[in-house]
Amino acid sequence: MEYRRFGKTNKNISVITLGGMRFKHVWDNPRQEIPTDTQDHCNQLVDQAIKSGINHFETAYGYIKSETAFGRSLNDELKIDRSSYYLMTKGNPNTAEETRRLVEEQLKTLKTDYFDFYAWHGINTDDLLKSACKSGGPVEELLKMKEEGIIKHVGFSTHAPLQTILNAINTEYFEFVNLHYYYFYQRNEAAVKLAQQKDMGVFIISPNDKGGQLYKAPEKIKKAIPNTTPIQWNARFCLSNPAIHTLSFGMTELAHFEEMKGIFPTHVPLKESDQKIKFNLDQMINDDPYASFDAYQLEEDPSELDIPLLLHWRKLWKCYDLLAFAKYRYKELKTPNHWVPGVYATPDAIDKIDFSKVPDNFPLREMLNELHHALYQAPIDFSNLKNSKISLVKKE
Repeated sequence: MEYRRFGKTNKNISVITLGGMRFKHVWDNPRQEIPTDTQDHCNQLVDQAIKSGINHFETAYGYIKSETAFGRSLNDELKIDRSSYYLMTKGNPNTAEETRRLVEEQLKTLKTDYFDFYAWHGINTDDLLKSACKSGGPVEELLKMKEEGIIKHVGFSTHAPLQTILNAINTEYFEFVNLHYYYFYQRNEAAVKLAQQKDMGVFIISPNDKGGQLYKAPEKIKKAIPNTTPIQWNARFCLSNPAIHTLSFGMTELAHFEEMKGIFPTHVPLKESDQKIKFNLDQMINDDPYASFDAYQLEEDPSELDIPLLLHWRKLWKCYDLLAFAKYRYKELKTPNHWVPGVYATPDAIDKIDFSKVPDNFPLREMLNELHHALYQAPIDFSNLKNSKISLVKKE
């Protein structure tokens, strides 16, 4: 294991974090009722993480059972010395009063007297940033709890557009940021650089899943990454940036810890063999004549389409054979929300685009129509299946 100083927090944390959102049944309510296989799973992963040198555990109130399972594993089941690890949790309360109540509940659930790191969870829009950081609001209350020693360091997590992340960093309220950045999504590089200038801790969210579902990478990517796995190479790519301090590795079984070992040693900058891999991957963008257009000038288009993100998914499909991943991400647009912004590229939505900002001879309409046709997966109508079954029974 390797360790890095987590920015101005001055805590030396492992470059791999054990995240708590993927334990068995973790998303099921009620949050306090933990099935035996959920607790056993958590115990196993925490135990192996400790043995592997991991000293940073991350969870959130929004992960339903996760805090309860972690609290029991660390304190009751494995009895891990509290001074031997760092604990991060998150929440998105709306008021100062709600903030204090929530943090006190989380302390009891996680069976601890303090949190090393507490993040306001999901500063994904400018409105959320404003409400979280308003005078007398939740972030101000978190900072008061820091003065009381209940929270050691305050940060934020985000799935926001780049400018919102930059705005949040520039408030000077936060000591660390949890964000998305990896080879197959480098949009937030400017935020990573700004965080480095501010001496903030930088924690990369979901590099193996949201980073391209690298655990089932297509052959085209595997062939470009010889003698290592896409997961290992992507982790080394991230950690070749000295501004990045830790990755949430998404481990759910013991074999993942074995794969983790292949990351090390990391190099800043990338070692020569990994640079050659990056060069080969970079060249694949030439496999589609339109893939280099990032469309950032269309980021706030009146259509409500997240055009840069849609074209990014199209690039991953056309240049890297990541069609299954693009479908997986596109499907999340079915319920517009601030975690995955934007809407489906339907003909009606496309008609609302401000095409005056689109470069001449760039077939955006045709590209988005093609993308929607390729990525959209109509929901299954279970009511029809049920009715069909009933009719068969009646005929018998």
